[in-house]
Amino acid sequence: MFCGSSAGDKPAYLQSAIDAGRTLTERGIGVVYGGGRVGLMGALAGAVLAAGGEIIGVIPEALAAREIAHRGLTQLYVVGSMHERKALMAAESDAFLTLPGGFGTLEELFEAVTWRQLGFHDKPCGVANVEGYFDGLLQFCDAAAEHGFVYARDRAGLFARPSVGETIDELLRRLASAKVVAE
Repeated sequence: MFCGSSAGDKPAYLQSAIDAGRTLTERGIGVVYGGGRVGLMGALAGAVLAAGGEIIGVIPEALAAREIAHRGLTQLYVVGSMHERKALMAAESDAFLTLPGGFGTLEELFEAVTWRQLGFHDKPCGVANVEGYFDGLLQFCDAAAEHGFVYARDRAGLFARPSVGETIDELLRRLASAKVVAE
């Protein structure tokens, strides 16, 4: 799970993290995330823990104080670098789901998408487009495909929750279906 260390400016962003944590736990799915206890990361972790789920955090030592590492997780890995963080998160994950966030969230998402494109993994990647937060990003991805910089199959591999009415659970079902197809 990739998401912001800030809460953003709309209550729906924070609620999406809570809903994701609760829904994943209800489905018996453990969560791997960035290890912080603030912003959307903290809301996600809190929801998973409150529902009795398993959550693994991975945070670089340099960010442990800044993003305020969550010490109440099922497991917390404090690693030496962002590269180690992303590699461990990828190794521990079966799929990647992205909630609203900033540059770090986008960088993690696009690394996972790029690794899938290059064949380093076949794990599905999804974006929860909460209140249209990722509309511009998804339009950019479509344009990159239209202009020949991204293959259509690779663009199709980045799933998005297209409408406000679709739930996190529906996006998770689509990601699970993609995983079955990919295997």
